[in-house]
Amino acid sequence: MIELFKISENDFKFLYEILQERESEQSITHTKNPSYDDHVSFIKSKPYSNWYIIFQNKERIGTVYISTEDEVGIFIKKKFQRKGIGKESLNKLIEKNPRKKLYANVNPQNLKSIQFFENFGFKLVQQTYELSGHS
Repeated sequence: MIELFKISENDFKFLYEILQERESEQSITHTKNPSYDDHVSFIKSKPYSNWYIIFQNKERIGTVYISTEDEVGIFIKKKFQRKGIGKESLNKLIEKNPRKKLYANVNPQNLKSIQFFENFGFKLVQQTYELSGHS
């Protein structure tokens, strides 16, 4: 059984460690990892309406959030992936934060996440393109 607890300052180091586990195709917001201080600043900016640490047997094993735009995000430490924890965590997130619609922004190269969200019942509704480096 897993439990969700809202993040606190005690979780900043864990959140940074779990960010370091992400591979490039798992990110949609940056191409390289921020410094620890930049990451702490991001956390303190309260970018999500609710952000939780996923615990199993009192051990931090992942993170899940919901944004003010009803976007969900989830990341489970590699050694705990593929054990049903993501589905259980997302269900608990939805119970705590009921919404009419939810969205998941996924890097198109992240096939595991695409499969996860599709298996959960999410449907593809758009593809977004970015042009950067031009003023």
